[in-house]
Amino acid sequence: MAVQFHVAHSASVDGAGVLAGGPYECAAGSMWQALSNCMAPSDSKPVPDAATSAARVADDAAAGRIDPVAGLAADRVWLLSGGQDRTVARPVMDALDAFYRRWLAAGQIAYVTVPEAGHAMLSLDDPQANACATSEPPYINRCEGIDAAGQLLAHLLGPRQPKAAAASGELLAFDQGPFTRAAGSAGMGGTGYAYIPTGCRAGGCQVHVAFHGCRQSADQIGERFVTTAGYNRWAESNRLVVLYPQTTPRYGWAWSGNWPRWVFNPKACWDWWGYESVDYATRNGPQIKAVKAMLEQLAQPAAGR
Repeated sequence: MAVQFHVAHSASVDGAGVLAGGPYECAAGSMWQALSNCMAPSDSKPVPDAATSAARVADDAAAGRIDPVAGLAADRVWLLSGGQDRTVARPVMDALDAFYRRWLAAGQIAYVTVPEAGHAMLSLDDPQANACATSEPPYINRCEGIDAAGQLLAHLLGPRQPKAAAASGELLAFDQGPFTRAAGSAGMGGTGYAYIPTGCRAGGCQVHVAFHGCRQSADQIGERFVTTAGYNRWAESNRLVVLYPQTTPRYGWAWSGNWPRWVFNPKACWDWWGYESVDYATRNGPQIKAVKAMLEQLAQPAAGR
């Protein structure tokens, strides 16, 4: 979802950090292509090359479905691939790297490979993190001293103040319903989260959106990702609000705006193959619209100012 959101809203989003993801519209609206070409590619089912992905971006931009591609030119991207990741194979991340190199200079892209890492967020803040090579829930691993959130934020935002000793700000749980109903999303959860540093209550702070992975939603692992993925202590010392929107497991009929929709997403993945809408990767995608509306709400003046 980070890639889709970045490309769709490149005029207002300054970059993306991606752990184990593919290029824009990799799945081309097909769950089967998502499971094969975009996770475990082979000679017969290769991951889309950079030219194919770039053509999809050009088509969507020309049709006004996403922001003009010029918005990508000054952005920065941080990528991570684990050598023990058996969920998203390394060639998929290589394709994402090649995709971004269509628009970004080499210095704007940091591509980190961790040979011993599995499919997970690499964090120093979870006292019960899995072993480095693990690819199991909650998909938060400890790999010696690797702090993925810290590295990601430093590359995207520039030099940072040292990480705070504690996340002493406020973790807000909020009702996602008004945003998801307005956007027509049936695949998102009832509650989202936002970490508000102590110095940000009056506004004036940057915002980072942290999209959880499949099987990492709050409905599956509680607040584990929200509190231990590694963002909040960096956010506290660097005046950075962190938005944690949430999906939820769905397998059956669910309400989408005023209409029921059949949703097959038992692992609570973000919609990167079209289970909610054919517009899933564009500004009109229900989940992208909902998250954008959350960001617009965060940008409003704080109550009482």
